[in-house]
Amino acid sequence: MQISSVNDVKIYNLSHGKSLPEWLSDRKKRQLQKKDVDIQRRIELIQDFEMPTVCTSIKVSRDGQFIMAAGTYKPRIRCYDTYQLSLKFERCLDSDIVAFDILSDDYSKLVFLHCDRYVEFHSQHGHYYKTRIPKFGRDFSYHYPSCDLFFVGTSSEVFRLNLEQGRFLNSLQTDAVENNVCDINPVHHLFATGTSEGRVECWDPRVRNRVGILDCALSSLTEGTEVQSLPSISALKFNGSLSMAVGTSTGQVLLYDLRSNQPLLVKDHFYNLPIKSLNFQDQMDLVVSADSKIIKLWNKDSGKVFSSIQPQTNINDVCIYPNSGMLFTANEDPKMNTFYIPALGPAPRWCSFLDNLTEELEESPESTVYDDYKFVTRKDLENLGLSHLVGSSLLRAYMHGFFMDIRLYHKVKSLANPFAYEEYRKDKIRQKIEESRTQRVQVKKLPKVNKELALKLMEEGDDEAELASRKKKGKALPSVLGDDRFKVMFENPDYQVDEQCEEFRLLNPIVSKVGQKRKKKLRLLAQQAAASQQADEDDEEPEGRASSEEESSDDDKSWVEEVREQRRLLWEEGRDRRRQERKQADRNTVLLEGEQNGEETANMAESKKTSQPQYYQIKAGEEFRSFNDMARKQRLQKASLEDRLKLEENSGTSHMVDTAVGSKQLSFTLKKSEQQRKQQQAEREHHEERKKLRRSAGHLSSGRGRGWGRGRGRGGRGGGRGRGRY
Repeated sequence: MQISSVNDVKIYNLSHGKSLPEWLSDRKKRQLQKKDVDIQRRIELIQDFEMPTVCTSIKVSRDGQFIMAAGTYKPRIRCYDTYQLSLKFERCLDSDIVAFDILSDDYSKLVFLHCDRYVEFHSQHGHYYKTRIPKFGRDFSYHYPSCDLFFVGTSSEVFRLNLEQGRFLNSLQTDAVENNVCDINPVHHLFATGTSEGRVECWDPRVRNRVGILDCALSSLTEGTEVQSLPSISALKFNGSLSMAVGTSTGQVLLYDLRSNQPLLVKDHFYNLPIKSLNFQDQMDLVVSADSKIIKLWNKDSGKVFSSIQPQTNINDVCIYPNSGMLFTANEDPKMNTFYIPALGPAPRWCSFLDNLTEELEESPESTVYDDYKFVTRKDLENLGLSHLVGSSLLRAYMHGFFMDIRLYHKVKSLANPFAYEEYRKDKIRQKIEESRTQRVQVKKLPKVNKELALKLMEEGDDEAELASRKKKGKALPSVLGDDRFKVMFENPDYQVDEQCEEFRLLNPIVSKVGQKRKKKLRLLAQQAAASQQADEDDEEPEGRASSEEESSDDDKSWVEEVREQRRLLWEEGRDRRRQERKQADRNTVLLEGEQNGEETANMAESKKTSQPQYYQIKAGEEFRSFNDMARKQRLQKASLEDRLKLEENSGTSHMVDTAVGSKQLSFTLKKSEQQRKQQQAEREHHEERKKLRRSAGHLSSGRGRGWGRGRGRGGRGGGRGRGRY
């Protein structure tokens, strides 16, 4: 349940909260109700009080027991029993429902007007009869004395269907092109229809003659109203015997006395949206008017706003439960909203527990944040000079700040910065002047930030535009200057290009050469485009002119030299800068005099306190180290890769080669670990030992007998084996 207070009127939204899906089991629903706090606080007044997709209209039967709701998709009608607080039945239909009405006190007699011109009658058991009207209908009303149904729609005629005789009667011919809505007075049964031309025609059903015409479109125009189109009638409702409310498509509500052709009161919703529903609340003399955004409750005599309700979704229809403070809304949402306003009346008999619930909530009010208070933090208070007010009654602590009166805040703000409004006013005037200047003839003007870049882009854009104009189907690409995505680059000073930084100086030769190549290419393309228009010109390259490849090779050599020159200059500047830093460090160094005994630390501590410079004597065999050795190491770590490589050139651990694409070639000498050296030494010793153990076999002679290794035929023992094994 959601509680809101508008104009000091409490409004309880009983449909607010999470809704459980139908496919969940009862056990799962009980588990969720135990765990989820939002579901525990939810009030499900009527079970399954919703539609699958959208609810279009909603009505309450005259006995107050049944609530009928029409919706989609699929087109259907649902009936809810308030005594059982649940769904009684649901019937699906063939097409969408434009309007429906309950003819009996309960749900036993229903009439539906469909979007396909069909009129369907339902009885207590279901579908009863179906017929069709000649034109598409928009609304209908039931005349109880004669049992006639009056249908209005996209025609100048008002069709009459008599339910007693079961046939169509003669139509009523109006002066309108189309009729949007109609209604019948409950007292004297005067029939009124609202036309698309902004008029209301009143007819007497007894004699079937028109008795009057009201021009509501002209009367709805008040001072300061902007007229975009002719207002048409979108809602119509009688109250008593003499009062009538008319709603227009432009968001005005007109109250009429039937004895006068001028409205008693004109109420504007200020949303410029058609009025969807009109109802009267007789206990409080209120009018309940609704468009698709808001429901307004206002006094019918003075027009003073009583309260208003603004749901989260668009509104299709509003229905007030009789003699109570409860109203239902049909929305562009599956859930149908239920609002309870205790100020309008008591709760209905079938939910009388709401009165006790609202009384308990009013007895324990919660803190409310009002619009006349400003939330400020401690930092805001320090900026305004109001830190001394912490703890006083002027500041109320809340979360990580305080609430203070908005009038006090504005007063202190004006005193802290008295020229804030003047500066704001000047900025607005300057913006208006700049907007008006955009409509004049534009002159090329360089921006305040990055002027060189803007000038370069302008020149390139002119070249591309000239080339595109010479081509037959060429289209110039949008410029960076005209693109809103890069607008900040030429307005915010933080985006200013620093031409003295190292990155810019190294990249500028390359970028400039690329730009020159691009310009040459554009000129060459322009010449080719001009030459293509002349069929008699020769395509050969003139003599004495270098080819594009030779030019590109010369350009590559030139920008490489420029990059090297920039690198040399940067190195010299860095060297000079480091010399200056060392000189400055030497000036700030305090030399200390110490001894080798145990009193050295005490003397160092005492020497720091003295303001006179002291000296330290270097003894023979000692190596001098600067007192800022740690600072030098830190500076070396922060130095660039180029500086560190230059310092390591003499050590032989790295080698740098300057090529056409920059110094990117490195070769390293890896140092072997102790384990690898031991393994290699063991392998060498093993090889030396094996060499010593090897013995030559040359001094051995064969003792196998004759023919071993020397026979020529097969008779010998070793025929074919004339080789000895050594």
